[in-house]
Amino acid sequence: MADGRLADPLEEELEVEESAPRLRLSRRGIVVLGALGAAVLGVLAWLVFFSSVLDVRTVAVQGAGDDKLTPDQVREAVGGLGDGPLARVDLDGVRHRVEGIPRVARAEVWRGWPHTLRVKVVQRTAVAAVKGDDGRFTQVDAGGVSFATEPAPPEGVPVVELRLSQQANDVDGVISRPQLVQGAVAVAAGLPPEVAKRVGSVLVHSYDDIQLQLSGGVTVRWGSPEQIDRKARVLVALLNQKGTNFDVTAPEAPAVSG
Repeated sequence: MADGRLADPLEEELEVEESAPRLRLSRRGIVVLGALGAAVLGVLAWLVFFSSVLDVRTVAVQGAGDDKLTPDQVREAVGGLGDGPLARVDLDGVRHRVEGIPRVARAEVWRGWPHTLRVKVVQRTAVAAVKGDDGRFTQVDAGGVSFATEPAPPEGVPVVELRLSQQANDVDGVISRPQLVQGAVAVAAGLPPEVAKRVGSVLVHSYDDIQLQLSGGVTVRWGSPEQIDRKARVLVALLNQKGTNFDVTAPEAPAVSG
């Protein structure tokens, strides 16, 4: 250099970078790149939402595998909603259809990419079987929903039977039979497991006169379908005593005899 100073390599590199030409896209180039990007997105959208590449090929069902509710019954309920591209399946629509099956309490539906529609069902559990005038038994869950009627009650499920007194028949217009059954089912649903497994039947004589028939010839006078939780706790304590007749109609003054 003319002044005798040594050149700084860093300064030279910066000068070269500043003098190097910069790549600039023309307006036309930007338009072309935008069009290409849109075309790629369009192809991807077509593949996912409209083509058969990602069609539903399998409806996988969980929670249905017994003789009461089969996977095929669930698939039949799904029907045409499970056809076509997986991305376009109406998940809420499928769920509503599956939950329309009487034995299904609730359902979950989701996409299992790339080709599977997944459905998980939770079946209703009977807390009581109501004996009808025709001798058949209608199963009812804890929410009071009737979901199946069969010639025999499920094993281990209390049978609700109306044996109405004359007084109960006289006030049928005030307290209807369905209301009496509803009350008895509520009693059965509120029993602790250790008591429920011993109950063979729930006999309804009137709104204020419900009786439980337990194994071993034990009878429980329950009274009305009120204060269920309190009566249940009192009954659990009473069953530790010897006796064949237990009375919890007034839980604050229970009684044991026999």
